Amino acid sequence: MGFMGYLRADGSAGVRNYVLVMSSVSCANGVVNAIARALPEVKPITHTEGCGRGIQDVAISSRTLAGLAKNPNVFAVLVIGLGCEFIKAKGLAEQARAIGKLSEFLEIQAEGGSQKTLKKGVEIAKEFLEQSKKQKREEIEFDKLILGLECGGSDALSGITANPVLGVCADWLVEQGGTVILSETTEMIGTEEIMARRCLEPETGEKVKALIKNQEKRTKELLGPLAGLVISPGNIEGGISTIQEKALGCIIKAGTYPITELVDYAVPVNKKGLVIMDSPGSDIFSLTGMCASGAQVAIFTTGRGSPAGFPIMPVIKISSNTELFEKMNDDIDLDAGRVISGLTIPEVGRELVMLLKEVASGKLTKAELNQQDLLAIHTIGPAF
Repeated sequence: MGFMGYLRADGSAGVRNYVLVMSSVSCANGVVNAIARALPEVKPITHTEGCGRGIQDVAISSRTLAGLAKNPNVFAVLVIGLGCEFIKAKGLAEQARAIGKLSEFLEIQAEGGSQKTLKKGVEIAKEFLEQSKKQKREEIEFDKLILGLECGGSDALSGITANPVLGVCADWLVEQGGTVILSETTEMIGTEEIMARRCLEPETGEKVKALIKNQEKRTKELLGPLAGLVISPGNIEGGISTIQEKALGCIIKAGTYPITELVDYAVPVNKKGLVIMDSPGSDIFSLTGMCASGAQVAIFTTGRGSPAGFPIMPVIKISSNTELFEKMNDDIDLDAGRVISGLTIPEVGRELVMLLKEVASGKLTKAELNQQDLLAIHTIGPAF
């Protein structure tokens, strides 16, 4: 039995059915937010990009925004631009339309100002919402599901409880023919030999090894003698001593199956199974990249506690310890700390699989209920 989702024209399937209103440049954020205030049912996406960046960062932002617009959880998209930016609203809307989505764009300069754009944008988004309500959920096999793996605010128990539990769930989805994305390259430092051996193809293994080593080199260049401590103060307070210790716990999230593919940040995945996406270790940048790569759901483990969610992708939270689950119960969906008190990793892993099935079929996560809609686009150079 599969999950109850929304089949898309390109053959993908969503677990949500959002109407997305998105800016192509930060100058248009005000109009996007105004449309969202007028129509609370839409999902607004605003950001700091679109202009004033180098060529590489414009390319990253462009593919990230296009990937978000094309995500299977999106039914329709309205892109709001200014008109004179690098990243054009028209181009983003056309990419969404090319895979069968309803899409439109407006440019504030061409429309004659914010108020006129707002009025027209509300009309378009309102029509998109009406159309979206006509599509009903239907049973879809799990081979169409792409799951993003995330950890943040980790503690000394994360690699013993929550991350192995997530590994069980990741393995289950791969066995169903689905796809799992492991990101956060920084948090793989020290595990490059392990990760290379897990690759299905030797060539991919060499690329993964080089990727992690290059990230380690860059970390040393930026942090010098503190490079081995490229972990947050919360990680240290939670009992983690070095990045390698954190990395060994981090990669357990990915289960046991071979790595089939390596993709750059926000690049769509092409292969089934376990995929590595190059991204920073910072949670929100990572979630954004995985969603742009096609993930419809993310599972996020935490030991210190993190409320973070994402605008168009449900994020399931797992605590590594029961104390956190009880203290932040309105943010955490599942307690993996029970592994310490007697349950086995496979038992809690099966509970997580059941929760994933429910969320994919429409159950709201705590982050969704709390409207924890956070987004950040990765950049590699300075603004100018």
